[in-house]
Amino acid sequence: MTQRIAEESPLTEDLELLFARHTADMHADTPPESIHMMDRGALAREGVRLFVLREAGKPSAMGALKRINAEHAELKSMHVLAESRGRGLSRQILEHLVNAAKAEGYTRLSLETGIQPTFIAARALYERAGFSTCGPFEGYGPDPNSVFMTRALV
Repeated sequence: MTQRIAEESPLTEDLELLFARHTADMHADTPPESIHMMDRGALAREGVRLFVLREAGKPSAMGALKRINAEHAELKSMHVLAESRGRGLSRQILEHLVNAAKAEGYTRLSLETGIQPTFIAARALYERAGFSTCGPFEGYGPDPNSVFMTRALV
């Protein structure tokens, strides 16, 4: 199956399913006050880049980079459709985001994810990619439902 990862507008019509599933997953077991996802409009703002992994032209996964400052970016909106999981797409999109962050000159990449069991696989993916737990970073405060992670980019 032909795969391609490219930067796209979050407002692209055929991304509706990805965003609907991502939103549903975030609201499934996370208290509303602990949901830190960005909606499509927020992802379309300056300083945010959305990348979409397509298989045979259909969107299967996505992830975004949000600029914090000239040296630091945040991973946002990582999601793989449930029917596409288990084939390494999360790793592929994460590797692409890390490489895009390096190419932009960032020296640090951070993220916020959930503490709930549904986020165990995501946390393991981030750990395998060199992320380690840290305290809240810009824009966040302590949250018992959040895990904050970061890594240096070299």
